[in-house]
Amino acid sequence: MATEEQLALTRALSGDGGLGVEESKLVSIIGKWRKKPDEISSFRKSFNRLFSINGHIEKCEDDHMQKLAIEFSRFHHITLLWVMHPHERDALWAHQVTHKNHHASILVEIACTRPAEELLGVRRAYQTLFHHSLEEDVAYQIKDSKSKFLVGLVSSYRYEGPKADNDVAKSEAKALHNAIKTAGANKILDNDEVVRILTTRSILHLKKIFKYYKELHGKYLEEVINDAFKEGAKHMEKEGLSRVMVSRSDVDIEEIKEAYAKLYGAKLSSVIAKKTHGCFRDSLLALAGETNA
Repeated sequence: MATEEQLALTRALSGDGGLGVEESKLVSIIGKWRKKPDEISSFRKSFNRLFSINGHIEKCEDDHMQKLAIEFSRFHHITLLWVMHPHERDALWAHQVTHKNHHASILVEIACTRPAEELLGVRRAYQTLFHHSLEEDVAYQIKDSKSKFLVGLVSSYRYEGPKADNDVAKSEAKALHNAIKTAGANKILDNDEVVRILTTRSILHLKKIFKYYKELHGKYLEEVINDAFKEGAKHMEKEGLSRVMVSRSDVDIEEIKEAYAKLYGAKLSSVIAKKTHGCFRDSLLALAGETNA
């Protein structure tokens, strides 16, 4: 029968749920099992997901080891993201879209949530790091109908003042509706008027457009967070959790937490505490302003 420590170690190394590991439990067991090789040997024999018999030894399974390596690295990764200059951080995320096949929605997220000066800083950082302009790489590397839209989006320098014309917003909301009705949602970005509206209008103006269009403003970021918690979430979806928490912690995390609770009927801090583990969990709670949660 497995001991309490063996069960705890199995849980800590299982990778189930896949968002971090319980480092403190591992450290405690390492201390308790010091000079107890029989305990470790018994654990290896019982944990066949991580070990398989290979000749006279219990060999680590490569697939599970790779999975665990990712989970052990989550705290390290989110810490590095947090200490980076925001422009470098965004430039690296943009480069993952242009060169590593990450989803183009990350570029939309960056371009539509960063102030104009900040986006300009991201473009400068991208040139410094990769010796190409962001616009050049987007135009050359993204080979579908989204390319023109994305180039316009990352090239924009939006007005950030307090004025937005309600009548114009209503008119452009109608234009978006007609474009979707005519071309369908999948081809909406082929419409020059839609591209102009989405790439040049101020954030405040776009909020009014989406309000009139009966879209829920801010829903996207809450969905990115929640996608990471879903069973079977893929690697890039889990990375989205770190991206949003790090980039929005000092900006609008309170609004995101409020919107998340309304959308999913649960406090974000409670879901983080339940779905993530160890130092990664604690860092997410700290970024959410919930260090005592």
